[in-house]
Amino acid sequence: MADTKTAKSARRIGYVIAIAINAALLVVVNNLLEWGWISWLTDDFEKVLPLLNLSLVATMVVNAVYLIYDASWFKSVCELGLLAITMAVLARTYIVFPFDFSAYAGSWETLTRLVIVLGMIGVGIAMVVHLVKLIGLAVTAGSSGPPREKAST
Repeated sequence: MADTKTAKSARRIGYVIAIAINAALLVVVNNLLEWGWISWLTDDFEKVLPLLNLSLVATMVVNAVYLIYDASWFKSVCELGLLAITMAVLARTYIVFPFDFSAYAGSWETLTRLVIVLGMIGVGIAMVVHLVKLIGLAVTAGSSGPPREKAST
């Protein structure tokens, strides 16, 4: 029982940390252009920002809900939703491509596009994993059937 409480407390701490990190990222990404920290980031980043903000806020909301309820099936459903948003962010980033590497030697554009595509592949794999997990949970729940009564003798 103590291990269960410890695990639940550790998960809750993780959820709070995730909320804090995403809140900090929300501030940073919304000020990147103004701060001018990243010289190769173009004004087209503003075209990606709404989806990126949606992703960060959705992640914060989901982690806040996990503080109250974090059943395995529920988390898989939520993760599928977050992964779909992430896929949209990556696709939008690939299409808009708000980066200008012309001041740098090398194939940075090609490398960056490759990293984005690999990210989309990784997100796709994660989506399949969560779908399989959900199906497995549904099959397990369905196969156990209703509780049986003991036969009277």
